[in-house]
Amino acid sequence: MVIPVHDVNPVRRTPVVTYALIAANVLVFLFTPGLSGSAAGDSSLAQTCHLHVFLDHWAAVPRELIDHQLPQLVPTGEVRGASCQLGPPDYTKSPALSVLTAMFLHGGWLHLLGNMLFLLIFGNNIEDRMGHVRFAVFYVVCGYAASYGFALLNADSTDPLIGASGAIAGVLGAYLVLYPKARVWVLVPFLVFLPLRLPAWLVLGFWFVLQAVYSSGEGVSGAGTVAYAAHVVGFLAGMLLAWPLKPGTPAPPEPRGLLFGRRARPRHTW
Repeated sequence: MVIPVHDVNPVRRTPVVTYALIAANVLVFLFTPGLSGSAAGDSSLAQTCHLHVFLDHWAAVPRELIDHQLPQLVPTGEVRGASCQLGPPDYTKSPALSVLTAMFLHGGWLHLLGNMLFLLIFGNNIEDRMGHVRFAVFYVVCGYAASYGFALLNADSTDPLIGASGAIAGVLGAYLVLYPKARVWVLVPFLVFLPLRLPAWLVLGFWFVLQAVYSSGEGVSGAGTVAYAAHVVGFLAGMLLAWPLKPGTPAPPEPRGLLFGRRARPRHTW
């Protein structure tokens, strides 16, 4: 994978929704029980059991999304021997609402930071094009499309589905439609990390092809814990929703004015 660093695509207004989403994701992660580096900061079996309870309550589970029923036995948060004790759920849960809460849950620092990097780089321009309110709605809709799309393809799965990557994949799909020629600085791993400036269509197109290949099981030894199919669905949903905005979409504006005898540099997103 290439690692995006920033795009050369200035914005006209502050992306307050993008910043708010990043802040919310970080705060939720810090206070997620049982995760290393969270506010709890304890990796004991007891904390692991509390994490299972937390995820069962707030994460999206494909079988629940399809069947609209909760399991009869779930972890209670108590330790029994060398495992977590099971019992009837003592909470109520809306499977449909769990899709929204799951968008703010992450399984580790790398999971969180990777998602937030992509959202920071590409989300600001989509918010700038759509406006704050429409972008917020767009983000949530893409997240729902990704989760339910994955659930339809994995209807028997009981593994919790967490992360903002489905919604962010929608942002990437919209960026590909609206700004295919924008330049993106990336780091390419080749012995060392080589900085290159590539067109967005190449960076995001390559990302999508990888997700599609991995979702089919090719190129990886099993899907692991990554819901590649959710990325594919979210990306396609973002493309479709952004397509009506394509006519008249302005190209990334060239910087104007002089700065010490040279052309002023465009604002970059880091």
